Amino acid sequence: MTAALIDGKAAAAALREKVAVEVARFREATGRAPGLAVVLVGEDPASAVYVRSKGKATREAGMESFEHKLPATTSQDDLLTLVDQLNADPSVDGILVQLPLPPQIDERVVITRIDPDKDVDGFHPVNAGRLATGLPGFVPCTPLGCLMLLRQTLGELSGKSAVVIGRSNIVGKPMALLLLGDSCTVTIAHSRTRDLPDVVRQADIVVAAVGRPEMVKGDWLKPGATVIDVGINRVEGSLVGDVDFASASAVAGAITPVPGGVGPMTIACLIRNTFVSACRTEGVTFDSAL
Repeated sequence: MTAALIDGKAAAAALREKVAVEVARFREATGRAPGLAVVLVGEDPASAVYVRSKGKATREAGMESFEHKLPATTSQDDLLTLVDQLNADPSVDGILVQLPLPPQIDERVVITRIDPDKDVDGFHPVNAGRLATGLPGFVPCTPLGCLMLLRQTLGELSGKSAVVIGRSNIVGKPMALLLLGDSCTVTIAHSRTRDLPDVVRQADIVVAAVGRPEMVKGDWLKPGATVIDVGINRVEGSLVGDVDFASASAVAGAITPVPGGVGPMTIACLIRNTFVSACRTEGVTFDSAL
């Protein structure tokens, strides 16, 4: 068996195109464009690349991009003051504070200061609670993108068994809740799971988000399983996922590559969430397929 490649680049481009069409309609109806504010504290090279990518994608969708670059010495109080200003700014529909933050700033304090209705990253405890209880809110962009890829690949997910490897608040936990919402039977596995390969081998769907290069091997997989690799690790100058792609692609039915799989969907879903926030603020209906 040779696994089919799940093309995250193509899926992300299609989603961004749909959003751009809807943004044009939104602008005609309201006289303004949705706005995303991105805050970067310090000069972390990877974070700077992400911020540039997000700004470019925002503008390409016909939306406003507000970028705030602060020095690494910025105090927590000064950052919170900026967040308060963005919360109160009617031209800003989404606020993203790029993580990680410098050590003098408590990420949890900053995340909880963002207005939950502008928290397009979906990290605020209010949005986490909305997801857990089935209420409308914002879902973290990476697991939302993973769910979209799974639906496009498999169609109906109801009744399928899924294993999520990783229990982070950003990916693992919300991913499990999204799969539960689609009526999957879900197991959350992690570093202390006993007989992890045997647990993974029972799954129709495997989402690897553990942060260990090429940890998941082909012989861990059920033949024909669908594999979503969230990991992105730099090994000897190359980017690899949490799944050993070579061995896994010989067993899986479908698999995301790294790069070119989940990553593009994360940014596309951020643009999507910002547009949805603007629609909710203005009372504008939008394509429910987004």
